[in-house]
Amino acid sequence: MIRRRKLATTAAAVATTAAALGTLLVAQAVPQAGAVVAKTAASGADQVLPGTEIARYDAFDANQGVAVDGRYFYAVNNSTITKHDRITGEPLLQFAGDDDGPIEHLDSGVVHNGRLYAAHSNYSEYPMESSIEIFDTRTMRHTGTHSFGIYRGSLTWLDRHDGAWWATFANYDRPRNGTEIPYGETYNTQVVKLDDDFQVVESWTIPKEILDRFDVMSNSGGSWGPDGRLWLTGHDLPEAYVMQLPKAGSELEWVATVTLPGIQGQGIAWDDARQNSTLWGISRRSSEVLSYRIPVSDIQESGDDPWQVNGPGEFKQ
Repeated sequence: MIRRRKLATTAAAVATTAAALGTLLVAQAVPQAGAVVAKTAASGADQVLPGTEIARYDAFDANQGVAVDGRYFYAVNNSTITKHDRITGEPLLQFAGDDDGPIEHLDSGVVHNGRLYAAHSNYSEYPMESSIEIFDTRTMRHTGTHSFGIYRGSLTWLDRHDGAWWATFANYDRPRNGTEIPYGETYNTQVVKLDDDFQVVESWTIPKEILDRFDVMSNSGGSWGPDGRLWLTGHDLPEAYVMQLPKAGSELEWVATVTLPGIQGQGIAWDDARQNSTLWGISRRSSEVLSYRIPVSDIQESGDDPWQVNGPGEFKQ
């Protein structure tokens, strides 16, 4: 039986690190006597907060991502998804695609109305093909599919928020198999909003500073948090990037970074209940699913408009 493992020394170490970082952030946020209080929050690279590990579970399919609902979590691998009891961690059911079947590269998933919607692609084959694969969470049977065919890139995550679907079509600086040609080029990565028929209605780019952190890879995970912000992860680093939609233009705004010790990027999922601050991720190295407490209320953002209206004598030349 797979048992949930509560952390003692690890949790203590994370708590110590969190406390130290929290003290530093408070010290930076509280101005000295006579100082001028800044009107804008720290940038996403400067505003760094710690996630505190709550628990971890053995999960042999924890290679691409994790989805969660009120009673279960779902460890996602390339062609398999395993349903686990979220109290004990025990594996209960598994969808297993055939080795030569059409399910090639599942990347992450989200649970919505009793269905698990999984992002799927033919990575690392070329040209890039993508689809959404749908599963019944009760039986773990495959119940539907939506094909994008050859489209904007390689579909890596999907989420439901504010009456719409959201996703990323990733591109990579990593060379295509057997060539020196980039697999789409990372800067072409797009975060998209889709309607109920999975048709794109808007799209945004990711700031270059974050793309540089992805190195030759791209955006692997995404989930809308209880704070109303979009949280993104890369392919390798133990951190999430807190984003918001821009007031104008096409580039997402980077609000903050949250450290997630123990994971290596990949698919993430906010707790389905949306009533707490629990974020889930995976460790590919140890084949584990992890959950974290996130200080969402400590994240600061600017409420100022990045423009002004000038009258006579104030016009910019």
